[in-house]
Amino acid sequence: MRNEATRSTGTPAHGNAPAESTQATPPTDPHHTGTLPHRGLRFLLARRPVLVRLALWSVLETGQTFLVGYGLARALDAGFLAGRSAIGLGWLGLAGIGVVVGAFGTGRVYRGVADLVEPLRDRLVERVVVRGVREGNGGALSGLTQQVELARDTFAGLVMVSRSFLFTAVGALAGLCSLDPLLLLVVAPPLLAGVSLFAATLRPLARRQETFLLADEALADGLGTVCPGLRDITAAGAEEQVAADTARLVDTEFRAARSLARWGVLRVAALAIGGQLPIVLLLATAPWLLGRGVTPGGLVGALAYVTQSLLPALQNLVHGLGTSGSRLTVVLRRLTPASTTPPPMPKPPAAPVPHVTSPPALTLTSVTFAYGTAGDPVLRDLTLALPQGAHLAVVGPSGIGKSTLTALAAGLLTPGHGMIRMYGRPVSETLAQRVLIPQEAYVFSGTVAENLGHLRPDPVPEAELLAAAEAVGMTALLKTLGGPDAPLDPSALSAGERQLIALTRAYLSYAPLALLDEATCHLDPEAEERAERAFAARERTGGALVVVAHRISSARRAGRVLVMDGRETALGTHDDLLRRSPLYRDLVGSWSSEPALALGDADRVDAVAGSGLAGDGRHVVAHGPVGQVQVPGDLRDGGPLGGQG
Repeated sequence: MRNEATRSTGTPAHGNAPAESTQATPPTDPHHTGTLPHRGLRFLLARRPVLVRLALWSVLETGQTFLVGYGLARALDAGFLAGRSAIGLGWLGLAGIGVVVGAFGTGRVYRGVADLVEPLRDRLVERVVVRGVREGNGGALSGLTQQVELARDTFAGLVMVSRSFLFTAVGALAGLCSLDPLLLLVVAPPLLAGVSLFAATLRPLARRQETFLLADEALADGLGTVCPGLRDITAAGAEEQVAADTARLVDTEFRAARSLARWGVLRVAALAIGGQLPIVLLLATAPWLLGRGVTPGGLVGALAYVTQSLLPALQNLVHGLGTSGSRLTVVLRRLTPASTTPPPMPKPPAAPVPHVTSPPALTLTSVTFAYGTAGDPVLRDLTLALPQGAHLAVVGPSGIGKSTLTALAAGLLTPGHGMIRMYGRPVSETLAQRVLIPQEAYVFSGTVAENLGHLRPDPVPEAELLAAAEAVGMTALLKTLGGPDAPLDPSALSAGERQLIALTRAYLSYAPLALLDEATCHLDPEAEERAERAFAARERTGGALVVVAHRISSARRAGRVLVMDGRETALGTHDDLLRRSPLYRDLVGSWSSEPALALGDADRVDAVAGSGLAGDGRHVVAHGPVGQVQVPGDLRDGGPLGGQG
């Protein structure tokens, strides 16, 4: 028999596969398959005409760069230093014309960049709409504004700076070679070393930039949860725990920022080596260069190439590609998942288990459930097998889906995806095999015996009724009420007394599977222990017990504990989970300081028989909904609850 719990976000406990969608899967788009670099390369190759136009217009920028240094060198050597000012001014004028022509080419480049960037924006918008509208992902729709615009602007900037550096470097290096190859020998090696160092830091910088952004978002989410609940935190005495959790988030972001800063130092070093070291080398080697035939104009032209062209272009490349490129990678990964069709989720290896012929008492297979088609799933791809005779405690933060789980297991809610089976059969066919006891116990007007025997088809013998009351711990209350035949006034009972009556009623039912959804939250720890032990020892063929726990003692008594926290689930014994589940350790540490739970379902589920269950004798529910409209002759005339299940 298998005991398996998968992450409630759809990720198995031993894997990282994405969740399986419950919506119709659109056809796979080849443009959205493969890794992000491969998809980017396919996107660019599909737009070769645009790239060709960009390259042709960028040639003018190469000519501008070439003329700036070469024209200055010729103006000095052939003009001003030779006493021919007109020639010098002519070369300067030619360099100025090159600047004008280059500016014209740059203007045409912007139009080409728009032809390249706008299709990317359209594709991102299409992807966001598909995820947001077709899959009901409301969070994805926020990408239509900031994230898509950020991706478009960043991509445009990257195209501009990378193109500018490439063609500027070609023009400057060609100019250096035309002036004198010795100048190229001085400038090219440090430039190549700086660019190589920068290229080597791109991937590590991108990873650390993404880590920093995720840590920053986690801290913002944590503070967004903590700040509105400061009063509750103080009332529960959880200040130290919340402070420790927040401190961990702050430390995580601090470590990510420090790691990013360390790699940022290499980016500064690359800029210094590739852009500033050539200036120092040209000045330091000036006597040697002049002694080997380099003209003064050539040396000045080389300095112009480095200071006016190469250094600014390298600065734009390092700052633009180093920072914006990392940000673009993060945004594109979020907006364009690798495929519209998630890969099949790998199954964890099955552990060797003893051969069991009887089916599990309860089996959930890839169960996903959400309130409404557009709501975020409360449970996603949850798989769980509960053997016959097992005692399972379900724990987790308030509102995480514990009551939803019991309502699904009881057949009161229908999963959007997956299968629930009880004793090997669909839960809809075995409703009489389970009894559900929520925390809001239902008691009706009538005798005590009628209330306790409501889930039995025939009157319960008094001896059996008294034995059940003794087992659950209701004997004292039974005497206080006046015995089994005494009339019962529901309004005169406390919440704890109502729970004792509902527990005894469920104990007397023939259903082998008992689901206690915080059904003892109004009892003291001793009474709770007695009731839970009574259900665990209840003699029913194939009996099993599921307890949504609100005290650590309930989890200690259970053979297995299921921890739910919205991102992942963990299944194991109390001692095992203390070792490997941080959330369980936190819950164990905070349980002792939590106040008693208020009435009401933390998961906003009224896990009780709805109106559609009235008159259906197969349903076994230990209470009815509070405030339910009552049919005549149901409650106040002392008669039985008539078919209510």
